[in-house]
Amino acid sequence: MSTPLLLQALAGLGAPALAAVGWYGRRLRRTAAEAAGREEGLRERIAELEQECADLQRTASCDPLTGVWNYRHLQLTLDREIERARRAEAASAEPRPLSLLMMEIAGFEAVVAEHGRARAGAVLRDLAQRLSVEIRRSDTLGRYGGEEFLVLLPDTGAEGAVQVAERLCWTVRRHQLLDWSAAGPAKRRSAAGNGLTAAIGLAVLPRDGGHTALLLRAADGALAEARRAGGDCWRAAPGRPGPLADGGAEAGGEAAGITGNVSACAEPTRIASTGTTRAAGPGARHGVNR
Repeated sequence: MSTPLLLQALAGLGAPALAAVGWYGRRLRRTAAEAAGREEGLRERIAELEQECADLQRTASCDPLTGVWNYRHLQLTLDREIERARRAEAASAEPRPLSLLMMEIAGFEAVVAEHGRARAGAVLRDLAQRLSVEIRRSDTLGRYGGEEFLVLLPDTGAEGAVQVAERLCWTVRRHQLLDWSAAGPAKRRSAAGNGLTAAIGLAVLPRDGGHTALLLRAADGALAEARRAGGDCWRAAPGRPGPLADGGAEAGGEAAGITGNVSACAEPTRIASTGTTRAAGPGARHGVNR
């Protein structure tokens, strides 16, 4: 076959082949674009599901009335912190302290009688949100039930917990209540105070118990003592003698509980003869070393 005829034959065969290659290339590009679109849609759907899961987890752990953590989250967090303290103690000679504050707000009966339950709930939510800014980001504040709250203070010993208890009592007493006037809800401060007080029971790991039930029982007993004292104060569960637990002990070093009658709330000053604390002013809440 002559060369011109060969070239003509090859050209005739190559045209369909080139057309087939072009068609196949377009099909591959279309398939790749469709796959990329599906992948992008799957990524968006995964992001939506992750956000919904996070929202559901927070809803399951958040108290609907006050917006702080609920009882379930408090229990899980307390168990986790106690386990962390045990691991830290096993890994080093020094124990990892953990303090627990059980707080009850008194005086809401008057708010309910004056404004009704719905508005009293708004006052409780506003107060809970105010209390949540008085603790560190590593601490946990949650609603234990009714007007009771629980505060978990990791890496905090008795002295630091006392300062936090003083500060929270002062905050409850001085919190500005919401006022529903014709102009709408606004905060007001009465010269006689807001009528709310806090009683706080304090327990420390490992002094007052080595697991969740014992710590909660110790804090509840200390809270009962604070109630009997008239509220607006804190009490610590009786424990082994220590830097703050020996203030009211008899000669011989018997264990005694810490007591506190709050003043203006600040860094407490030790009074060895009574075991109480005094405060210098509310500004000392910043930079507390626990």
